Amino acid sequence: MKEYELKAYYEIEEWKRRINKRSGLLNRLSKKAQTKVNSIIPEKAHQIITDSIKNMVKATLVGSNALTRKKSAGCSLEMMDHMLEEKISTYRKTAAVEGAGTGAGGILLGIADFPLLLSIKMKFLFESASIYGFDTNDYEERLFLLHVFQLAFSSDDKRKETLKLIEEWDDRKETLADMDWKVFQQEYRDYIDFVKMLQLVPGIGAAVGAYANYNLLDHLGETAKNAYRLRVLKTAPRPD
Repeated sequence: MKEYELKAYYEIEEWKRRINKRSGLLNRLSKKAQTKVNSIIPEKAHQIITDSIKNMVKATLVGSNALTRKKSAGCSLEMMDHMLEEKISTYRKTAAVEGAGTGAGGILLGIADFPLLLSIKMKFLFESASIYGFDTNDYEERLFLLHVFQLAFSSDDKRKETLKLIEEWDDRKETLADMDWKVFQQEYRDYIDFVKMLQLVPGIGAAVGAYANYNLLDHLGETAKNAYRLRVLKTAPRPD
């Protein structure tokens, strides 16, 4: 294993340790409260929300795949990481500008932020897959991409479960037919609810929107980088 790959390997191990670490008390209490709220929402309402987000995500997947330039494999891991860091920088700025604009526009534009930010995140994930040499024309790769998204924006238990799936992807991908869309939308909404509600507050919405979106893309960037690194390094010899 080359020096850079060895460095990446240890960075991935540290990232995995952080994912498996228990969240702070505030996050755990927030998740419990959100779970309680979800339990009293009628199932029909859950189904409507689930179908809406499922259709929104699937439409975004189609559009993002069509707009993503396919890259050939063969680059070193160091070069791929460098290209991804450039993409993260670009997408963080794009998300921050979008968040500031919708945050400054009050409730109606604040609501519009949800699909706009979602499309930015999905486009970034398609670019990430392409950089690391994975073909998003393949259904399995689009499914993997959604699990990377879920890994970034989930509660403790779901995050640990998703990390294990990603680590065992080649062995388990054949058993996966589709996402559990209800879980997908609930985990995502619960993760971003509090900060995005602050975006609707007059006077601070623009600042909160820019800050929140910047950090959400930064977090997604780290998650995507390490998830794809993990797959690339599967073929490299493990360090002693």
